[in-house]
Amino acid sequence: MTIKLVQPAKPTVLQVIPSLGTGGAERTTVDMARALMAEGSRALVASRGGRLVRELEQMGAEHIEMPVHSKNPVVMGLNVERLTRLIEKENVDIVHARSRAPAWSALAAARRTKRPFVTTYHSKVHERPRLKVFYNSVMTRGAVVIANSDFTAERIRKFHGETGAKIVTIPRGTDMAEFDPTGPAVKRAEALREKWGAGSGDTLFLLAGRLTRWKGQLLATEALGLMNERLGSAAASAKLVLVGDAQGRTDYEDEIKAAIEAHNPALRVRLAGHCDDMPAACSAADIVLAPSLDPEPFGRSAVEAQAMARPVIVADHGGATDTVLDASDPGGAAAATGWRVTPGDPDALAAAMAEALSANAPDRAAMGARGRAFVEEQFSVTAMTDRTLAVYRDLLDA
Repeated sequence: MTIKLVQPAKPTVLQVIPSLGTGGAERTTVDMARALMAEGSRALVASRGGRLVRELEQMGAEHIEMPVHSKNPVVMGLNVERLTRLIEKENVDIVHARSRAPAWSALAAARRTKRPFVTTYHSKVHERPRLKVFYNSVMTRGAVVIANSDFTAERIRKFHGETGAKIVTIPRGTDMAEFDPTGPAVKRAEALREKWGAGSGDTLFLLAGRLTRWKGQLLATEALGLMNERLGSAAASAKLVLVGDAQGRTDYEDEIKAAIEAHNPALRVRLAGHCDDMPAACSAADIVLAPSLDPEPFGRSAVEAQAMARPVIVADHGGATDTVLDASDPGGAAAATGWRVTPGDPDALAAAMAEALSANAPDRAAMGARGRAFVEEQFSVTAMTDRTLAVYRDLLDA
């Protein structure tokens, strides 16, 4: 008698997110849908829509337009009904919510239909006010909550306590093909350097992030001025480019312009505005800065810069403690991918910038190569999707 082994059916996973714009959570949603499709599973996404819907549907995943972004209690209640019907009709196996407003509706629908409920905590874990902490607690009420860094995981435990959810750290994934230091971005970088006024002999420091105080643009401008004072002619090649939109914060933009005049009379700092080609921007830079004043849950810019084989200088708090290897870590300077400096300290930042500036080209290249290898191992899209798929499999096995 021949015994046929029946292969287990591939799951249907429903991801719920407010919209499909171009942010990190949205890109992660599309990356996970692609990974599900690649292994023969079915990928559904419920959102209000956005520019990534087309990419999602081109790969064969299914988008269901639904006002899950709404915080209106009446709409949220109706979303419970909509999601319940969707789960039952499409025989969804796992519900994965990626933001708080849709998570409340998705949690209720998952409980009604007795489906495993997973969340990813993409945003900051707030410690107050109490009402906000309660509102955010929906992200910890399922079977598994995925934290985007160990820093985020620690804050979940600290401010939400034991909720019964298993906390798993899975950092956001970077597309190693897009952020390829030998890829087409290199050619585009040449045009950016010319646009930014950086010559072949200049050492370009890049700080990418929207123009908001906590991102550290004023701090970086002051640090460059301090480095100029200390190194004199040895710092003549250093330039700083601040990439990012003001998004209506014109007062802060004016502060930065005044600081550029005060600290850098040679005008070696440029406000470059928005750039939608970050692989080319990282490639155009020699060293990338992320001196945030407040701890970031993950810190995408430093990871993307390392993927492009660029040394980084970051504030030593938040997700950066996980994503950048410093000489103080096990392995020492021989394993370092950048510098972690005291947050908010212009002297510490200036010292790290001076050290990076004085490093010879082979040493900077070696540090960049270590950074890319580190990101490929820990923070690639493949690493992220593999770990998330393992979470799904564990839930179905259980």
